[in-house]
Amino acid sequence: MLDLTGKNALVTGIANNRSIAWGIAQQLHQAGANIGVTYLPDEKGRFEKKVRELADELNPAFYVPCDVQNDQQVEDTFATVAEKWGKLDILIHCLAFADKEGLTGDFTAIPREAFTKSLDISTFSLTRLARSAKPLMTEGGSIITLTYLGGVKVIPNYNLMGVAKAGLEMSVRYLAAELGGQKIRVNGISAGPIRTLASSAVGGILDMIHHVEEIAPLHRTVTQIEVGNTAAFLASDLASGITGQIIYVDSGYEIMGM
Repeated sequence: MLDLTGKNALVTGIANNRSIAWGIAQQLHQAGANIGVTYLPDEKGRFEKKVRELADELNPAFYVPCDVQNDQQVEDTFATVAEKWGKLDILIHCLAFADKEGLTGDFTAIPREAFTKSLDISTFSLTRLARSAKPLMTEGGSIITLTYLGGVKVIPNYNLMGVAKAGLEMSVRYLAAELGGQKIRVNGISAGPIRTLASSAVGGILDMIHHVEEIAPLHRTVTQIEVGNTAAFLASDLASGITGQIIYVDSGYEIMGM
């Protein structure tokens, strides 16, 4: 039986009720995990307000601002984890960003600034968070990130995010190799296209969803809850022998050749 009772889970990347991070947080909570939530700080506090209104039903142990481009905020986040819980068992990384100019148009036209910012937020942030989580995972743990098929194959209007996801998937493997000796497992979930705030920036998302519904063996796309169930499994002892892997939750689309 999948049981996360007594496990402490830090969830990043919740934006609204369509966020995959939200589906993951719900399923971790349902399995008994204690939840801590980060949000992106802004001057008017809009993101915090939205996240609190949504996540309060999970009775989080804390909300903490965390801009992953700000090392001090990252350190403060894990200081809060240490203060509230003393240890961390589960880290959920659901962070990605690319300017519009990095998604559409010619790949060769992507500006250096857009390239570096996207890889900092979407790729390096996993390693940065893992670095701070490592000393708190004293009893082992599970680190889970979100990726997409565009990190392996060319997807229209995905451009820079494809490079970021490719780097993220390789980061999963290197982190798994380093942290395995401390019984910390690192895995990625490659979800099929889902309508989220992030995916809305990718042109033609509805066409992508319809294409998956036509081609995938299950003839449908997946839901946030299905991705959340997979994350809960990977976070649990049922997945104790799984690390360094990318798990496809995409109705089988990835296996199809035509």
